[in-house]
Parts: sequence; C-alpha cells; structure tokens
Amino acid sequence: MAKLRLCMILLAGITLLPAQARVNAEDHHAFWLWSAVRPQPVLAQAESIYILQGQISERRGQTRFIPQGIATPRLRHGQIWLAYRVETLQWSESIYQSIAQQIIRWKTQGNPVTGIQIDFDARTLQMQQYITFLQELRRRLPAPYALSITGLLDWSNHTSPALVNQLAGIVDEVVVQTYQGRTTISNYADYLPRLAQLRIPFKVGLVQHGDWQAPDYLEQAAFFRGYVVFLLNN
Repeated sequence: MAKLRLCMILLAGITLLPAQARVNAEDHHAFWLWSAVRPQPVLAQAESIYILQGQISERRGQTRFIPQGIATPRLRHGQIWLAYRVETLQWSESIYQSIAQQIIRWKTQGNPVTGIQIDFDARTLQMQQYITFLQELRRRLPAPYALSITGLLDWSNHTSPALVNQLAGIVDEVVVQTYQGRTTISNYADYLPRLAQLRIPFKVGLVQHGDWQAPDYLEQAAFFRGYVVFLLNN
C-alpha cells in the first residue's frame, strides 16, 4: 500500500511539470529556408519566409561573398527576407553591392522583399563592434527595406540590457534562436524571463521537431512578435 501511495505521489508530481511539446511547423506562419533544405508544403501558409542567399566570410585577409540558397523564385504572397550568414564584420564595398544587386533581382521578379536578415553569432565582447557594423549597414540599406538580425539566447543574461536595447532604431527586429545546429538548447527556459524584458521587437526562433513550451508571460510581452521555424529535411 505504501508503494502504491508513493507511485501516486510521483505521478502527481510529474503532472505538475510543464509539458515539452514538439515544434510542429504547421502551427506557425514564419519560416527559415536554408541551403540544402527542400521546400515543404507548409510554405504555402507562410506569412514570412527568411531565405538564405549568401555567406560573407574571410579567407587569407580577403572578404568574400559566397552565393547560397535557392535560385530566385516568383513568390507572390507574404514577406520575403533575404538572409545572409555572416562570419566577418569587415565588409568590402563589393559585399554591399552584391546584396543590393540581389535585392533588385528578387524585386524585379515580382517577389515581395521586405528586407534582409543578418545571421551573425555576436558574442558579448563583440556587441559594441556589432552595433557599429549594423549602424553602417542600416545607413546603406535603401529606406524601404527593413533590417532583421538573429540573436543568441544568452544575450538577455550575459549582455547589458542597455547595450542590447541600443539596437532599437537600428534594426527592425531580432529573432532569438533557441537552438544550436538542429537541436533545441536544453536549458532554453532559463533565459526566457529576461528575454521577455527586451525593449525592441523580437521573435523566437524554433527548430522544426524541436522542443518548446511557451510561458504565458513571454507571449504577453510588449515587444514579442511571434515565432520563426527553422525548417529541416524530414
């Protein structure tokens, strides 16, 4: 009888824990479409698509723009963001020109380009340098186009809130990634309370089939703007 009571207590305790739900792409309306990932039917319901279009890297002191991702399609609905994986902030004039030419090419095909997204792993010690870089990029980006960046989950805990909030007025949104590679960060929930305190528009980046349990306070945050799902090949 004692063993039965113990089992009942343990089961009751388990039910009090928040359930970890799998990220179902069909429940969302914004997606990343990265290189080598095949388009999925769920894109038909997309309101926003972040499409990888290139990588900016440095080799032997030379900055290079490497085109990546899908060829220019003809998309007629939603918002299109051209995404760039960035490994160096030392851009040559030709890098800016390459991005401007891609924007023009996509617009010429009739695609509803909203802006560009920079995917750069800015660590805490790089934040001021990153902000300076983004100010210059914002200055060069034609006025109709928005500027989005990805953010690391630990920004909210390890970077001064005042420093992060300097991004307001420079970028139009930050998409904070809750995953590394193709896997959800196991302790992502530890970072969410301070993430909810950001004073710039932010979205939460999820990985398809990953784990996610949304606390009410996060989705009720004043600057929360939804989710973006990183699509994977099934």
